Amino acid sequence: MSSLIFTPDSSVLLQNSTLVEKLPQRLFTRREVIEPCNDVMWMIERGAVRTLTWSEEGTFITLGYWGTGDLIGYPLSQVKPYQIECLTSVEVTTIPLHLGHQYIDALVAHIQNLEELLNIVNRKPMSLRLWEFLVWLSKKFGRDVEQGSLIELYITHQEIAEVLNTTRVTITRLLQEFETAKMLLRYHRRIILCIPNKLLQTS
Repeated sequence: MSSLIFTPDSSVLLQNSTLVEKLPQRLFTRREVIEPCNDVMWMIERGAVRTLTWSEEGTFITLGYWGTGDLIGYPLSQVKPYQIECLTSVEVTTIPLHLGHQYIDALVAHIQNLEELLNIVNRKPMSLRLWEFLVWLSKKFGRDVEQGSLIELYITHQEIAEVLNTTRVTITRLLQEFETAKMLLRYHRRIILCIPNKLLQTS
């Protein structure tokens, strides 16, 4: 029999065994769209996804990028249409909505991520907007290397343009300028930000 933990704040008895171990997990393939479901959320255990919508003209609008430890789900948005697309193979834990109160920290982090990205998207000039977006990506998907921080998520120039509300041509030009200025390096279709890792962690 599993032991019980008494929580004095709410006087609720909770099972000592973790809920995560009991919740079902699912696997999705790269570029798969997670089907709409309004009664569950998903905790990303491995991989990366983006959330997006599109205008009446068919222009894609990226709403967020999410990785390991992030909570995603259709109930978290009122935007219509709304889509969750897997950028890599993805493994998630399925969380029924009635258990959502046990993931308050993840819900708060979700809101903070959205606000941080919204702030970046409104920065001017465009060069600053792009650079801060790359730094944001490096915090979520970066890995320390000798030259700086390697953004392990592959993202196209067009996808960056969709996030930052600009054109692919502008993104390509600015990335070339950053490379010329030795602010970044290219590595197997990935980007390395040439910033000391300590600065990335505190910025």
